[in-house]
Formats: sequence, structure tokens, C-alpha cells
Amino acid sequence: MNCSPTWLELKTTEGGVELTHTPADQADRLAAQLSADLWEWGLQSVVQTLRKPLEDGTVALIASLRPEFQQTHMPGHNSLNLLTSLGTTAPSDNANEAWALEREIWVALLGSPQRFQFANLEALKSHVRVRRNMALAARLTALAFKTEAAERPEADWHYEEEPGFILKPGRPLISALIAATQPEATGKLYDFSCYRATEYVILLGIAQELQAHHPALLAELQQLNERHAVRSGQFHEVFLIEYGSMEAPLPARFYVPGDRLWFRNPDERSSDVTGYEGSWVMYMGGGLFSNFWKRDAPFTLESKAIEIFHWKDGAYTDAQGELQMDETVVERLVAQTQADPKARAHVLDRMLRMRDPKGVYAQGGCIDTTREYPKNVSREHCDLVLPNF
Repeated sequence: MNCSPTWLELKTTEGGVELTHTPADQADRLAAQLSADLWEWGLQSVVQTLRKPLEDGTVALIASLRPEFQQTHMPGHNSLNLLTSLGTTAPSDNANEAWALEREIWVALLGSPQRFQFANLEALKSHVRVRRNMALAARLTALAFKTEAAERPEADWHYEEEPGFILKPGRPLISALIAATQPEATGKLYDFSCYRATEYVILLGIAQELQAHHPALLAELQQLNERHAVRSGQFHEVFLIEYGSMEAPLPARFYVPGDRLWFRNPDERSSDVTGYEGSWVMYMGGGLFSNFWKRDAPFTLESKAIEIFHWKDGAYTDAQGELQMDETVVERLVAQTQADPKARAHVLDRMLRMRDPKGVYAQGGCIDTTREYPKNVSREHCDLVLPNF
């Protein structure tokens, strides 16, 4: 790992990770510490660090993948093949799912086309752990397929019209979230939307990090959920940061494990079916996206695009004049398309494009320009401010 202040070098490194306002006399030590931390995943030799002087006399320490490593493992910022590309070799005592996932998160962050900023190294490491927690939780999450239903384990939750589903007094938040989303905990699948499920997965990942490293904030989060649920737009504002934009879209194949994202339904008619406007998913790593309805059949980018394409064929009007979706039609046509290389290529050419702007249904595909990730919750540099109810 090298540390250079050369401005021309900085201009070629627009993404990666930035540790902001680092005291200039500590930059080399911090770079060495990052290298030491990356040794656990065998990444200590694939990262370069650069210093950008700031007006207050500190420096921004910027870490990114070395160009040759980036080209080999993330060409064009394609992160979907990282798990395979990096291989499965791990220290014998770390050869597990969490180790491989954390390595993938580190590489994706360091190879990002858009820079991620953190106050210090501890905040960055906390962020990696939260993403790991979220991705692992998403892999275990399974729901009953009722897009308009709302149900939770009665032992942990009760419903009130204004606050929504809130914790019963004394019921721990982490175990309550697990009970609602992971059927092994209760032996039952619960009914709620994939969008709400992503909120629970994100909240669980944050809470697990707080339990280990910021218990005072976990206590506040527990008390909040005993009073009022944080949902939908407010959840986004409180817990998440959106990156990418319509003006500067993220690459179509760049995802970091723990990202929440939306696939848009580009068909105007079928997008009016409740629950089929698009699909909210978690990127779980390994090229796989969550499928909360069929946990054992997670989506690839291609299989998700093909499914959404055929929503237009499954839409129908029922006897009451309401638009509905026939999932059996969708499944049959998806299987046909997957089995026909020419049809598959045609569908993917149509779907794997950036989406049209809101309200426009033209030639855009299902790929969104943005992703979302959780705000920092490290003890010393916490960006999460909980609302008052």
C-alpha cells in the first residue's frame, strides 16, 4: 500500500473510500492500520492510498483498489462476479460465509465508482459489519406471498392504527425482527410486503451492530420501536443514504452487499397492479438478490429482469374490474424465455437498461440509477438521529 499526495493521481481515483479530516501527521499510520486490517481478507497488497490536502490543514485519506486488481476483479465496476473471481481460499479458521461476505464488501467499497466517506477507520469497519449483518439476514428472510397483508408474531408485536406495528414491552428488538422475518424462529411465514421486509432486514443489521458496539443507541432504538414504527419515506430519511442519481447513474452491474435497491416495472399497465410497480430487494452478495417469497431461489440480475418483463403478460382484470397478477402465467413464460437463448437475449437487451424517469414509460428498462445504504452508527461518529414520537 502506498501513500502519495500527488494531485494528478487523485484525479484518476474518483471512487473508493475516503477517511475524512485525517490529521496530516497521522495519515501514514492510518494507511498502515488499514493495510493491517485488510490482511484478514488477504487484501493488504491490492489497495492504494492517496492524500488530498484540505483547507483546515488535515487531509482526506483516499483508499481504492490498485488499477490492475480492479481490472481483473471489477472490470467496468462490475461487482456481481466478485465472489467467484476472488476465489474461496480463506484461513482455515475463517472459511465461512461471513468471512467471504466481508471480503466482498471491502472490495466493492474500495472499487466503487462513487466515493464512500467515513469519519475514521472505526466508522468504516462498523459500516462493513452492518452491511454484512444485513446481507446475511436477507439470505435468511422469507415471507408469505400476500402483497397487501400485514401480520407479525403476536408474542412480539401489536398493531395500532397510527404507530403501526410496535414492540410489546420487554420484547427484545433483535429477536422480534428475527421472529418476523426468519421462519426458523417461529415455524411460520408472516404476511407483509417486500418493501417492509427490507426495512426489517436493515433495522436488524443495524441493531446487531449496536448490540456489539453501541449498546446505548440500541436501547434508544428499542424504546422507539416500543412507541412507534418508522416506515416508508421516514425510514429512508432516518436510516438511509441514497447514492447515484438520474444525472449520474451508478453502473448497471455495480452493487455492494447490503445495498437496498429498486427494480422498476417498465410496463405502464401492469405497474398499476398493487405490489408490481417494481421490486424492492437487498443485494446479498455473490451476484444474488433477495427473493423473500422463495428464499431458496434468489434472483440474479438476469433472472430478476426476466421476471419483471413478464409481469406485463400476467396482468389481468378480475370480475370486479380490478387489475390483478397471475403468477402462474409469469412463471410459465419466465421458464420459456430462460430456455430459449434468442428470446432470453432479446428480453435482457430490453430490460437491462437504465429506467425511465418517474411517470415515463418509453424505452427504459428495469435498472435503477441509485442504491441505498445505512447511515453510520459507530459510537464515536454516529450519523443516525432517531425521531421523537
